[in-house]
Parts: sequence; structure tokens; C-alpha cells
Amino acid sequence: MRDLSDYSQPITDLFDLPKSEEDWERYKLSEDQIASFHELGYLANVRLLDDEQIRVLKSALDEVTDPKHPLHHLFHEFHSNESTDPDKVLFHSLGHWRIHPAFHDVIWNPAFLMASSQLLGGRSVRFWHDQLFSKPARHGGNVAWHQDYSYWTRTVDMQHLTCWCGLDDANEENGCLHYIPGSHRWGLLDKPALAGEMDGLKTMLNEEQLASFNPVPIPLKAGCATFHHPLMVHGSFANHSLKSRRAFVLNVFADGTVSDTNEPLLEGVPVIPKGEKMGGKFFPLIFKVD
Repeated sequence: MRDLSDYSQPITDLFDLPKSEEDWERYKLSEDQIASFHELGYLANVRLLDDEQIRVLKSALDEVTDPKHPLHHLFHEFHSNESTDPDKVLFHSLGHWRIHPAFHDVIWNPAFLMASSQLLGGRSVRFWHDQLFSKPARHGGNVAWHQDYSYWTRTVDMQHLTCWCGLDDANEENGCLHYIPGSHRWGLLDKPALAGEMDGLKTMLNEEQLASFNPVPIPLKAGCATFHHPLMVHGSFANHSLKSRRAFVLNVFADGTVSDTNEPLLEGVPVIPKGEKMGGKFFPLIFKVD
């Protein structure tokens, strides 16, 4: 058993890294897709996984969510239930890339790497942290409206990106992601409790923002992803359906981002002093642009 953060490259054959510039071309987003991302604040329905990769990652999720896993201590966070509603369940964790080879290697999925670099303006990309979210059938909890960067202000400049990828089909019935298009231009808002009251963030909005608060559901087939801006307001409702809703999240930032704190950036990670560039084995360079 080993800490997989010691390996800053793929360790299985689950994903094939392209060997030439021509090989990378098949993963490139179109100019229209990139323009839509900047206009709306998100880009949905990007295929990242095939059926076999979905199967392997589902199996991996079942393994790492067991609190008795021998590498459980490597999680940065582990919440068997982060919901504030005692009748709902929201599993949420950070750090499973250190524990299971499949979640380690999904960071080097070429479709994810190419899209991330393009949406960050053609920049080199570093890994920030991963997340798992699992909403069980019938009583899965919500994720409150929030902006990701409101939890990440310990890193600057703001040049981050989030990728959400479903391992189950996600729809309005089982609690798919919702966006507020254009909200990435609202500036930084205060952070609410992530699994608290759904509408806590709305108390922080002005009249103009409230008037344009029109949630758009993002239904996705398993294996498809949505990318969003760090200031995009998003959330997801409870799962009352008969089907689970499991997903993983990969968060990245452009190379050159620095620490803005003298506290640990993640639980169990050595301090990167304020003002120093983010790097090292916990924040590996995953895509380099020459």
C-alpha cells in the first residue's frame, strides 16, 4: 500500500497519453466551445470516459468510500455525510487520488488535460485537488449555491478551473448540477456552508443579481463532464429518485499560481509559504505548454 501522490505520472493503462501533437488534436475543443465557456461561465457535455473507464472508477469509488480502507488516513477530507439535514445524505471527500490508481490516473486523462489547458487560455496546468460527491437514491442531500473560488482564496491569482464528471446519469430527478449563467461576472461572494441551506447565498446578492438568478439544469450522461469558471454560481438539489448520483470533481489552476497563506493549503500537506509558487508532489504539473 502506497501514497500515490509520490507518482506524478500515470501508473496504469486506463488512459492512453497521446505521443504526438497530431494525437492531441482529437481532444481539442472547438473555438465555439471555448467562446461559449467564456460567455456563459461553463461548458457542458464534454465526453471524458468510456464505459470501461466508468466501470473501473465506480468500483474504485466503492473501495475508497469505506472508512476502514487501510489508506483512509491519506484523505484531506472525508465526510460520510456532510448534509446538515438529518434526513439526507451527501458523501464528500478530498484526496482519493492518493489512494486508488484509477482516481490517480484520471487526472492524466488527455481529454481532461487538453480541455483544461484551453479553457485556462492555453496555459500549463497544475492539479489543485479532487473531490467525490455521492447522493444515494431516495435521500441524497443537496449542495448549496456557491462559488468554488470562495473556498480557495488561499491561492492567488484566481486562475482556476473545475471539472465535474458523472459516474451515473445525472438529471433533475437525482440532483444534477445547476448553473446561473453569467454569474461568473458577479465578482467574489462570501462562502456559504457547502451542504447547508440551498439558498443561503441568495441573501448575499443585490437586486440585479437576484433578478438574473435563473438556474439552468445540466443533465449529463455518465462519463460526460462539465467545466466551469471559479466564480460560477452553481449547486445541486436533493436526490429523491430511485437512482444514485455519483460524481468526481477535478480542480486545477494555471501554472504560476501562488500560496496566499502560511497555513497548510490542504489537510496533511506541507505548508507552501505565502507568496511562493504552488508546486511539489501534491500540486503536480499535469500539462505543460511549451
